[in-house]
Amino acid sequence: MEISRAAILARKALDYRSLRQDLISSNIANVDTPNYQARDISFEEALVQERQRLFGPPAKTLELATTHANHIQASTDNSTPAQATIFFRDGHTARNDGNTVDLDVETTEMAKNSVMYNALINGLKKHGSIFRSVLEASAKV
Repeated sequence: MEISRAAILARKALDYRSLRQDLISSNIANVDTPNYQARDISFEEALVQERQRLFGPPAKTLELATTHANHIQASTDNSTPAQATIFFRDGHTARNDGNTVDLDVETTEMAKNSVMYNALINGLKKHGSIFRSVLEASAKV
């Protein structure tokens, strides 16, 4: 049972950050594997869609203008949860053995991911402590 919708969203973000950490670790472990393609995960759009599903659409929306009957109508169906996408990183020069893992990129991405993961953990702890303090204060009344 979750305390709030924000906690649900934060836990989902933790799941994606954990998966990203695993992918980066796998890339580093395969730094010497011939023809290995570095992988990463794109989950920011999935989190935005999950936020909209949990909290509803933003208060102000920009309507899509249609000036012709053949224009495609905008989709407003947000009922299915979005999924994170695992992809092969492009733009990195492959070595002679076809491996695209760049150790500098991987360690930098791992450090950024760790900072974000720890920030989410601290946010969830703070979120929980706020609810605990409210419950304790109401018990004293």
